[in-house]
Amino acid sequence: MPCGALAGACGVLLCPCHPFAHPCPRTLASAPALGEIGTINPKIRHWRRVAWCRMSDCDDNDLDARGHHRRAPSDVASPFRARTFDPGSFTLDPATGELSWSELTPGTRPPEVTTLDAVQSMVHADDREALARAIAQAPQQRGLDISFRLSTGNAAWRWIRACARLAGAPPDNAPQLRGIYLDISTEKRLEEALRIRERHLRSILQTIPDAMIVIDRHGTILLFSTAAERLFGYPAQEAIGQDISMLMPEPDRSRHSSYIAGYHSTRHPHIIGIGRIVTGQRRDGTVFPMHLSIGEMHSGADSCFTGFVRDLTEHQQTQARLQALQAELVHVSRLTAMGEMASALAHELNQPLAAISNYMKGSRRLLADSEDPGIIRIAHAMDRASEQALRAGQIIRRLRDFVARGESERRVESLSLLIEEASVLGLAGAHEQNVQLHFHLDPEADLALVDRVQIEQVLVNLFRNALEAMEHTPRRELTVTTAPSGDDMTVIRVCDSGVGFEDDVLPSLFQTFFTTKETGMGIGLSISRSIIEAHGGRIWAENTPSGGATFVFTLPAVIDR
Repeated sequence: MPCGALAGACGVLLCPCHPFAHPCPRTLASAPALGEIGTINPKIRHWRRVAWCRMSDCDDNDLDARGHHRRAPSDVASPFRARTFDPGSFTLDPATGELSWSELTPGTRPPEVTTLDAVQSMVHADDREALARAIAQAPQQRGLDISFRLSTGNAAWRWIRACARLAGAPPDNAPQLRGIYLDISTEKRLEEALRIRERHLRSILQTIPDAMIVIDRHGTILLFSTAAERLFGYPAQEAIGQDISMLMPEPDRSRHSSYIAGYHSTRHPHIIGIGRIVTGQRRDGTVFPMHLSIGEMHSGADSCFTGFVRDLTEHQQTQARLQALQAELVHVSRLTAMGEMASALAHELNQPLAAISNYMKGSRRLLADSEDPGIIRIAHAMDRASEQALRAGQIIRRLRDFVARGESERRVESLSLLIEEASVLGLAGAHEQNVQLHFHLDPEADLALVDRVQIEQVLVNLFRNALEAMEHTPRRELTVTTAPSGDDMTVIRVCDSGVGFEDDVLPSLFQTFFTTKETGMGIGLSISRSIIEAHGGRIWAENTPSGGATFVFTLPAVIDR
């Protein structure tokens, strides 16, 4: 058979130029070469040489009548022989198990091995069952094509691929398997190396923190890494085969096909090779910011794109938190400056306050000799004014000490007395505003371990805020209640009938410099929270169902034994 005819029948799979050359089972089943040439031995060697010559190195004129190369032996040996490995031939009678086979290379076939059972003893134990099954099914399959490991007798195993077709043999036309076998050990080693590299690559893809997605030139997803599954919420088997636009929100989802078409027509890389921040959409519909880097890979006339995606949600949250902390730091700096200013003012104000108190007491003694009936009321008012002047000095001193040392003078105090004293100062003018006052004070929750001046300051601040909130409302009621709590705390509630708060305002009420008043400074409630938390309690605000707002704070209770 001429070399060109065999090339047309078998194709490139029989070309020794290819590192993974195989005989084609379909060709073996259809080509009449084995039967026409004659018996397998020795003329099969003529067919073998023809089949495995390199197509680019010989043609019909390069072969003699026996199919041998006309070239000099040295020309055939180099470099052709270095890339050529000859197949061995075999004939097997499935009914009797008789076998005749040639050497693949010197030493491959022991002379005494002439039966299938003897060959099975040379086959690796893990491959014997598959080989026996393939031979048993050969009459129905009209041939076989199987790979197995064969012992070479030197404690080494060689991978063999056997291909045969079923054909009748004279004189009784009994069916026999006639074919060739190849040493594919090198191919198997390369395949194993490729599998190891693929497993290594997949392990890398499963552990990298960034999501990796590969798409073809039309935008169809080809690879979806484990990180991409976690990021977008789609399992890989569901995402692969879908269009990449499924991971994009509108309007990018509708425009993406035009983006790809525009790139293929202009080859202008708007984003390829350049990382940029875009938005993605998870399976649950949530949209998130992400950093996207895209690379392109060409394979012949085709191309695919690899994208690496990093979720920026946490990064942007961290940046927002950092900005908030910086703003809060500025506020704290301003508050520190105010504290230093307050300390300086406290020193300066103590003297005029002490002078006011002394003048009031002196005036009180001067009025004591008068016989005017209204002198008693005037004297009482002057006594209260003197007390408030002294109280103002105490408040300034306590606040200065609280800022400087972070601690206060705590004693067991009566909450009912503290509320009464705070109401005198904080609710001044309530009668003129027609505010109805209600006090529901539980005697069982009267004692608390507190700093009297600081708690009175909190109560005065809450009372003044309540009066301002009810200034323009038709119903004006202020209710103060105390009650025990189950965790050895006392709960104090200050409830007004004012306008209340919007829901988005409540979480920010106690932040420094936050205010809902046009002329407010935003430090009253912040200081109140600091005082209450320093006492081991907490303070919060809530809207009243009937209208208005309620401020609630807790203080450590003292059990009266």
